[in-house]
Amino acid sequence: MPPKGHAVLSASSSHRWLNCPPSARLCEAYEDKGSDYAAEGTDCHTLCEMRLKQALGIPTKDIIENLTWYNSEMEDCAEGYVTYVVELLESAKQTCPDPVVCIEQKVDFSRWVQDGFGTADCIVIADGVMDIVDYKHGKGVEVSAVGNPQMRLYALGALEIFDGIYDIESVRMTIFQPRKGNISTDFIEKDALLEWADGELSEKAKLAYEGRGEFHCGEWCRFCKAKAVCRERAKANLALARYDFESPALLNGEEISDILGKVDALTAWASDVKEYALQQAVSGKDWPGWKLVEGRSNRRYASEATVAAAVESIGLDPYERKVLGITAMQKLLGKSRFEEFLSPYIEKPQGKPTLVPESDQRPAMNTAKTAKNDFAGEYE
Repeated sequence: MPPKGHAVLSASSSHRWLNCPPSARLCEAYEDKGSDYAAEGTDCHTLCEMRLKQALGIPTKDIIENLTWYNSEMEDCAEGYVTYVVELLESAKQTCPDPVVCIEQKVDFSRWVQDGFGTADCIVIADGVMDIVDYKHGKGVEVSAVGNPQMRLYALGALEIFDGIYDIESVRMTIFQPRKGNISTDFIEKDALLEWADGELSEKAKLAYEGRGEFHCGEWCRFCKAKAVCRERAKANLALARYDFESPALLNGEEISDILGKVDALTAWASDVKEYALQQAVSGKDWPGWKLVEGRSNRRYASEATVAAAVESIGLDPYERKVLGITAMQKLLGKSRFEEFLSPYIEKPQGKPTLVPESDQRPAMNTAKTAKNDFAGEYE
C-alpha cells in the first residue's frame, strides 16, 4: 500500500525535481499555501469524478452542493471530459472484450521513486494500449503530454497494478485541458517507459530524495516554493546584466533574441522576489533601506443600496443599462440558443501583435515585410 500524506517526490512536481533534484528537499522548509485557483481545480476534479461515475452507471453521491466554485462553465468542462473518456472506453472495446475504467486510481511507483505514489484521474486498461488521462482545469499555462514525467509516473504505477493481468504493450497519455482548448496526447512503448524509469528516473529520484545534485533553473521554477529566494535562479537572471541596457538599439540581433528568450523569466523572478519581500515585511521583517506603507486606494460606496435609495429619493435614476457581456449572455440563453440567435452578430477583432518563440503554434502575422515579400513573389 502506498504511504499516506504528502510525497516528497510527488508526480505533480516531478518536472521540477527531475530537472533540479535538490529542490525537492529545499521545498520541505516551506508550507503549502493553497489558492483559489487550486480550490477551483479541486472542485472540478470532484465534479468530473462524479459525472464520469454517473455516465458509467457507478453508484455515487451528488456532491454539487459541496462545491464552492461550481458554475455552468465547470459543468461544461466536466461534460467534455466524460465524453472523451467514454469514447476511449468504446474504442478499447473494439480490441479487448473486457476493458476496465479506474477513476481516481491510487498508484504506487516507489520501485523507482522513494515513497512515490499519486492519484491518476482516469485509467482505461485494455490489451495492447493502456490509457492514462489527466484533467487540468487551469487556463493560464497550456500543459503538454509529450515527455510529461507526471503522466509517465502514473503510467508506471498503473503498470505495477495491471501489467500482469492485461497484455499491455504501450501507453497513451492524455492531458485534457478544456479551458485552453487543449487535448495533448503522447505514446510510449512499455519497454521504452521502463528503460527511462530504470535509468534517468531512478538516478534523478535518488539524488532528489537525498537532497543532492545540482540546482538548475528553468520554466519548472514556476511552481517551486523556494523560487523567490533561490540563489541559482537569481544568478541565472542577473546574468542578463552583462548587456548594456542604456541603448537597446546598440545591441545586435543575436543579443536581442537572447534577451527575448529570457525576459519573461526575468520579470517573473523579479515579481516573485517583490511579493516574497512584501509578505515578509507584513509579517514583521525589516528590509534595510525599505519600509512598509499604505498603498493608494480609490473611493468606493460604503453601501450601494443606500446610495441608490438616496439618489432615487430626489427623483433621479442611479442605474445604468447595458447589454450583457458574451459570457453572461451565453449563460442566460444557453449555448444552442446563443449560437442560433447571436452568432451572426459576434466578431473577434485582431489581437495585439505579440512576439513569441518560433515554436508557438499560432501562425505568423502578415507584417509589412511579409506583405512586401508576398507581393514581390507574384511577379517573380
